Amino acid sequence: MPRWRNRPEGSTWGDFGPDDRLGRLNTIGPEQVRRGVAEVRDGITFCLSLPLDLPGRAVLNPNRLPPVLRPALRSGAVGFNCDMTVAFPGATDVMCDDLVVLHTQYSTQWDAFGHAGSHFDADGDGVAERVFYNGWRAGTDVVGPDRVDRAGVQSLRDLDGVAEGTASTSHAGPVDISHMAHHGVQGRAVLVDLEAHFGTERTVVGGDALARVLDADGIVVEPGDILVLHTGFTRLVAAQHGRPDPDSLDVCAVLDGADPGLQDWIRDSGVAAIAADNYAVEAFPPAHELHDEPALPLHQLCLFRLGVHLGELWWISDLAAHLRAAGRSRFLLTAPPLRLPGAVGSPVTPIATV
Repeated sequence: MPRWRNRPEGSTWGDFGPDDRLGRLNTIGPEQVRRGVAEVRDGITFCLSLPLDLPGRAVLNPNRLPPVLRPALRSGAVGFNCDMTVAFPGATDVMCDDLVVLHTQYSTQWDAFGHAGSHFDADGDGVAERVFYNGWRAGTDVVGPDRVDRAGVQSLRDLDGVAEGTASTSHAGPVDISHMAHHGVQGRAVLVDLEAHFGTERTVVGGDALARVLDADGIVVEPGDILVLHTGFTRLVAAQHGRPDPDSLDVCAVLDGADPGLQDWIRDSGVAAIAADNYAVEAFPPAHELHDEPALPLHQLCLFRLGVHLGELWWISDLAAHLRAAGRSRFLLTAPPLRLPGAVGSPVTPIATV
């Protein structure tokens, strides 16, 4: 029996094969990598990641917490500034090992397709199921616990006298981030400098406004390109040094994910992925009461329908300034996520080379 009989209108389900896990990353092959390399003229690199302990606190999303570091153990001793003599008498080594508790989407990140699914009638029987990109199923392909004590930071402690905190309790399978990592993320990227046109005031950008920016800056986006949006948001957040003021964060440009014109452009442009330096790429939370519609329409379009990965909270201002001064918009982007099986997102340290 096929996994789905009915696919969302305008989606790419099945276009890259019945069991596809990569979506439009399939369009980044050797030729697209060569196009990216051809944009390297100066050999200058830019780190496009925030420090992973920023934005700071749990202000942007109360469910995502800053990373926590702890020393590992070494032969029963604290494995930090640890004399190797605890294991090998007479050794002169001093060793440090650590572990980290990390919310994968707290800081600079990629979203996997498993991050956002939808209720959709994939069977064509009039009943909506919980499904993800290409019809992969919640509960069958994407599995998680049905008990709250198996989720969240608190679930890391021992449960019922058993060291269950050492075991994973969820796995996104065919829509996890490891498929993106295995494929690799390297190719030509195109930067659109929204801050240069709209400043840092909160501006919701639809398809018409984006088209005007592209036309004004002479930017051409082609199939297989990675679209990178600069708004200035992470620069403003980083300036608060890990203690962001919640009342100061309703700033900078965001995409109008529900705008049909913008959705058509993303669908027709053939972009392989989209990354931005703001939170969520699109306007969120929704500004109106929802009626059988997604709270994150751009996430549904990209992650669920088209197979377009989304990157959030990137550090782009330095690169944007350099490209604008040079009259350029294209560059080589290298941005693989962690190859972490089961995860629905990943920290990333993207590198732009110009």
